[in-house]
Amino acid sequence: MASVVIAAADPRTDDARRLVGELDDDLATLYPPETNILLDIEALADPRMRIFLLHLDGEPVGCGRIWLHDDYAEVKRFYVIPSARGMGLARAIMARLDDEARAVGIKIIRLEAGVSQPAALGLYHALGYIQRGPFGDYPTDDPRSVFIEKALL
Repeated sequence: MASVVIAAADPRTDDARRLVGELDDDLATLYPPETNILLDIEALADPRMRIFLLHLDGEPVGCGRIWLHDDYAEVKRFYVIPSARGMGLARAIMARLDDEARAVGIKIIRLEAGVSQPAALGLYHALGYIQRGPFGDYPTDDPRSVFIEKALL
């Protein structure tokens, strides 16, 4: 049986940087640069950000972050490497992010995703996310963006 460990991490580690780099490369193939709203590693090290790495049999294969705002948390930089997809690992990371948000008293979790990621959108909807309008500093007129949220019970 495979060993799965999800643990808090520093975004400046080599493993975190590698996973974020792979995600950035993936997003660059799907969207033009002006629509990729990416935070750099130092921004991801902000104390309001919480990053978690998922290790499968000791190898880092996924990551997810939440950004804690006053009244909601935002999922950021969520990624599972292609060879580890379809194993329920994305659901496990998302559950860990939900737990972290709940632990600090957050009741709503939001995210922005792109229309060119149907598998990710399908996962989010299966996890209970529903459509909403733009939030935060996101442009309100980008037809490639999808804004969703769910209540944390």
